[in-house]
Amino acid sequence: MGLREGDLALDIACGSGLLSRRMAQLGAQVVAIDASKVFLERAKARTVEYEDRIQYALMDATPRSVLSLGERQFDAAVCNNALMDMPTIRPLADSLSRLLKPNGRFVFSVTHSCFNAVSTQKTVEQVERDGQLHRKHSAKMSDYINGATGTRIGIEGQPRLHYNFDLPLSQTLNTFFDVGFVLDGIAEPVADQEDATSNPFSWANYTEIPSQLTARLRLVNV
Repeated sequence: MGLREGDLALDIACGSGLLSRRMAQLGAQVVAIDASKVFLERAKARTVEYEDRIQYALMDATPRSVLSLGERQFDAAVCNNALMDMPTIRPLADSLSRLLKPNGRFVFSVTHSCFNAVSTQKTVEQVERDGQLHRKHSAKMSDYINGATGTRIGIEGQPRLHYNFDLPLSQTLNTFFDVGFVLDGIAEPVADQEDATSNPFSWANYTEIPSQLTARLRLVNV
């Protein structure tokens, strides 16, 4: 996010406040919003340091809500693993084009729509290579270019499924390009192998397939 001391940053769908606390640690002043009262309670309880730098607010990501924070006020914004929870991202893109200062940064992370989406099927196969037997992990994908909507398991054993609104990468990026953003950086991290479990379908075993996508955008056309 390129944060500097004293920057004002917006954490959209802050959850338990992990990124808010990290940004405050880096010297930013943070406004952290979430539509879940329970998440905000957790976030406040865990903010034992830098609490003077973080303002938590119960708020959704609709223009009526976020634009009340003030136009051209923020140096940077972040939305971590929440865009795919929104039925449409255009209202948020429009709002960010008004909330951020010129050259403001917006960083988002999503489940990778090319590999980790509603229609993804993960496979494990046994293959022979150089006289040895190996496991080969792969992901089979369908329903990409037109997007897909469906329920998913985020954490095994969760009491309720949650909806994902998958979009092709081109549609996600073009939505922000249309309102003045340019792409300034992109990353496709693979899961940490140290997180591997006995489950052969854990993403930690898919060392060649990124389950997440992170992008940094800059607002250049104001």
